[in-house]
Amino acid sequence: MRSSYLAWDDAVDLFERRGLPEGTYENLYEEEYILVPGPATVTGELPLDEHERTPWREHTPEAATGYVVDGDLVVDGNITDVDDGAAALIVLGNLRARNVYLAGDAKLVVHGHVTAETFVGDMTEKLVMIHGDLRATVSIFWNEFCPDLVAGTLHGRTLAPAYLDLSTAPIGGLADPAPEAPLSRLLVPELLVTGAPGPDDLPEIGVRGDALRDRLLAGLPLTTTR
Repeated sequence: MRSSYLAWDDAVDLFERRGLPEGTYENLYEEEYILVPGPATVTGELPLDEHERTPWREHTPEAATGYVVDGDLVVDGNITDVDDGAAALIVLGNLRARNVYLAGDAKLVVHGHVTAETFVGDMTEKLVMIHGDLRATVSIFWNEFCPDLVAGTLHGRTLAPAYLDLSTAPIGGLADPAPEAPLSRLLVPELLVTGAPGPDDLPEIGVRGDALRDRLLAGLPLTTTR
């Protein structure tokens, strides 16, 4: 997995050869990226705001605007973005991770499908475009977050505030395989709002936001399926 620096013109040439629509990559910053040959595998967490903790720091020690993975990417831990100014992640194949947590100024573009236990969005300034399915046990959208595009189907339980009408969102379709299952069968008890909500709770969707962040960043499971 030898990474290298990629100028913007070369990135555009690669996007066009792989069939990534111009309407997607034109929303990215026209700057230098880090190219990662695919298929690529990351052991442990992939923090988009800490380049020195990524496996690509060896051959590309200086951070760039983002990472372009030319093929599939599998992360056996979590993908996290907790700070503004984090690196963009562009995957020109399928993306699989344990959990995906996007906050701050996240930019995630996936040409194929995304598969995770949970997919969490917590911010307003972002670019999230998925050209395949988003497949998760639970997807959690709050703080006005909604993907800019899910061209395929959003599979699994989706938790979002009432003001976010997913039927009018840029999502190809919605599919909950077990709509009758209570949330307690999907998420660990520590994440569920019980009694009077605290200041960091998300009562509208039944989730404790502070507990979710703390458990995820500590590497603890969020779902009951593990």
